[in-house]
Amino acid sequence: MTSVSSPLRHRARSAASWLILAWITALVATLSAVFIGEVLGRTPCVLCWYQRIFMFPLVLVLGVACYRGDCGIWRYALPLGVVGAAFASYHTLLYWRVIEPEIVACSAEASCSGAAMAIFGYVPLPLLSLTAFAVIVLSLLFVRHHTK
Repeated sequence: MTSVSSPLRHRARSAASWLILAWITALVATLSAVFIGEVLGRTPCVLCWYQRIFMFPLVLVLGVACYRGDCGIWRYALPLGVVGAAFASYHTLLYWRVIEPEIVACSAEASCSGAAMAIFGYVPLPLLSLTAFAVIVLSLLFVRHHTK
């Protein structure tokens, strides 16, 4: 009897682990965004706000799902992660000047492609955002895989 339920238990544990990884990633990304904006005093640009719109709810949604052990959350959280990743990808391409900044509407206070958009002088914030969204999306895809 334990040999039949053991693979199911292993799959459930794996799904829960991937869910926790997604939540921790969203939590770190959110706290980092708040720190950069409120403590370091860097004004977020329009594209940063769009990414925050999709990242901040993930902390609550994934946190509640972790607490309740709800691995079906991927159905609701995955679209938020994918849209956020699309904004972060666009922002990264803009930062690397693959897309011309002249065609992008940006706020007058903050630039999407300025030097202030890099941490430690060489790690662009849009790339960090894209990495966070990619980890969340991949983690949720693994949750989906282990719950089917």
